[in-house]
Amino acid sequence: MELNIHSPHPARLDWRIGCIGSGFIVNDCHLVAYRKAGFNPVAIASRTQANAANCAAQHDIPAVHDSIDQLLDDESIEVLDIAVPPDNQLAVIQAACERGTAKGILAQKPLGANYAEAVAAVEACEQAGIVLAVNQNMRYDQSVRAGKTLLANGTIGEPVLATIDMRGIPHWMPWQERQGWVTLRIMSIHHMDTFRYWFGDPERIFCTTRPDPRTQFPHTDGIASYILEYASGLRAIAIDDTWTGPAREGAPADIGIEWRIEGLDGLAKGNIGWCRDPYTTPSTITYAAKGDSGFHSPTWPESWFPDAFIGTMAQLLIALETGEEPVIGGRDNLKTMALVEAAYRSAAEHRAVEPDEIN
Repeated sequence: MELNIHSPHPARLDWRIGCIGSGFIVNDCHLVAYRKAGFNPVAIASRTQANAANCAAQHDIPAVHDSIDQLLDDESIEVLDIAVPPDNQLAVIQAACERGTAKGILAQKPLGANYAEAVAAVEACEQAGIVLAVNQNMRYDQSVRAGKTLLANGTIGEPVLATIDMRGIPHWMPWQERQGWVTLRIMSIHHMDTFRYWFGDPERIFCTTRPDPRTQFPHTDGIASYILEYASGLRAIAIDDTWTGPAREGAPADIGIEWRIEGLDGLAKGNIGWCRDPYTTPSTITYAAKGDSGFHSPTWPESWFPDAFIGTMAQLLIALETGEEPVIGGRDNLKTMALVEAAYRSAAEHRAVEPDEIN
């Protein structure tokens, strides 16, 4: 069975891409993926010019700008690939919109430090006529896409119950300490967006959180669990456990991310390779339907990191070519941001919250 695990590619590969940021996500994911796909990053800038220069040398990028503003002033850049901390992202997007020279922007998730900033980013791009897409890259994990295919083609039938169980220890970024939040906007946002990708928008969410004992700076959402309720009766449930037991304090580790979709006609389950060692380990899927004599377990060489980042850039370039909305457009991503915001409100008020309360 064709599981549609690969992203479509744009017809044109030479779109001139300017990268803003030179940290891990750009150096180890974006640019590796773009070179594999044949995309065309031509310039880079970051807060520290030396870091941008090192990144450019590693990935053969011809132009290194002295500052982010200088790159934004470069009228030859057609697409901006923005990878800065979320509380800095809106200012960069607004600066790009003031210039109005770029045709498209690929922004990181979360699309701002909160929902209000995400709305401001979307509105700025719409007013400037710039196509905005969001790097919700878990949608392009190969097992996640395979799960979507099994839902779309009816193999497992109407979904009844879905779960994502993350027992992983992320590498928190230094800028998170000033945010006062960790898991819901950084990790859970992937899972909520994946549930939206698979099943559409839920009616409400109930979320409960507690701090992670390992993370020393003040935060409330180190460990999170939440239930998405759908009108069909489907329940989508996630546990995002960044503690996982004392795996860094001397105990054996049991780390992984697993997902499961139970349908009326079949079952699909997957294992995300991202938090294995190495992080380029491919994800997996196992599935079976009524009448099958056993489970199917196809394999592939690609992995979420870095291969999924081909898809997130490709969907923007395809949108620029076709004039259609990106698959993960900014306006649609506001629904994911609202769901995350609803989770924070739910945890604070100990009640189920409808995303429309945020909208």
